[in-house]
Amino acid sequence: MVRSSKNWDEDDVRINKSRQFGSTNKARPRTKDRPDYSKAKTGTIIEVDRGRVQCLITENSSSVVITAMKARELGKKSVVVGDLVSIVGDTSGSEGSLARVVTVLPRKNSLTRTIDDHANDERVIVANVDQMAIVIATTNPEPREGFVDRALVVAYDQGITPIIVMTKQDLGSGDDFLKTYKDLDIPVFKTDKTSDLSDLRSILSKKITVLLGHSGVGKSTLVNNLLINSKNKFIGHNDESTYRQTGDVNEVTGRGRHTSSSAIALPISSSFSGENFGWIIDTPGVRSFGVAHVQPSRVIAAFPEFAEPVSMCPKNCSHDEQSCVLNSWNGFDDKNHARLASLRRVLSTK
Repeated sequence: MVRSSKNWDEDDVRINKSRQFGSTNKARPRTKDRPDYSKAKTGTIIEVDRGRVQCLITENSSSVVITAMKARELGKKSVVVGDLVSIVGDTSGSEGSLARVVTVLPRKNSLTRTIDDHANDERVIVANVDQMAIVIATTNPEPREGFVDRALVVAYDQGITPIIVMTKQDLGSGDDFLKTYKDLDIPVFKTDKTSDLSDLRSILSKKITVLLGHSGVGKSTLVNNLLINSKNKFIGHNDESTYRQTGDVNEVTGRGRHTSSSAIALPISSSFSGENFGWIIDTPGVRSFGVAHVQPSRVIAAFPEFAEPVSMCPKNCSHDEQSCVLNSWNGFDDKNHARLASLRRVLSTK
């Protein structure tokens, strides 16, 4: 017999036995108290490997690399290499110890790409970097303006200083390709497997630099040579594990094979307090680097010489149309015209 709800009484209410008075299986009472993280230590993420991360904690001129897990509330993809984080738990760094990352501190910038140019599908690669080394090869695989331009869009958007490193100089000069970027005041370095990397290492010193490039361009070889020449050991690891695996280019597709599966930060000096201390972040080779998430205004801001005429352009001007004030602006010299052409080419990547 089904009783009408109008005739229900207290005997019809289902009671959770775990909450009954006198029950030995009491539920934990709710509380408004929150964990106290006031004594948390600040560390830098130097490697992310599934559910574990490697963090560098520096205190009183000494450094230790610890292993930590991410707090559940942070989410699966909340932490990337370069992030500054708050860490609690066992931060001794001893074998078998495990700490916990509880907070990701605000980022000054991030290297983000969209997948197949879908603005809503952003993926953060690294965070808090000073420079971006765009690694391309003279050939095998061929350098692509589209990739370099897209990398520059993100660099200009995030206030990251771009550098171009062209590898495989023993196979070609690459000069014709590099002419496209000569008026952007971007430092360019040409290397091969036997190159003296002193000048490149000098510009990397005291900076955090992310290396970005297609698979097969020689990025991992470049990283290994930087490490060998600096006679450096990666804290917490032996010499062998410091080196990055290298690979060949697929002869059928002309594309490189992935050899690095995750980003990792590596120091390129013999000590963490040395005058020339710096970090390089090696990233997996990319085959798709969308920039649909970048606002054109942020890219334009990287060309301050055009600020005045741009401010007088019609609303929603693409800066590549007849009504654009940049077309009739007086006082441009040859370099201004060359940089304007570069700006328009980079914006067209959008």
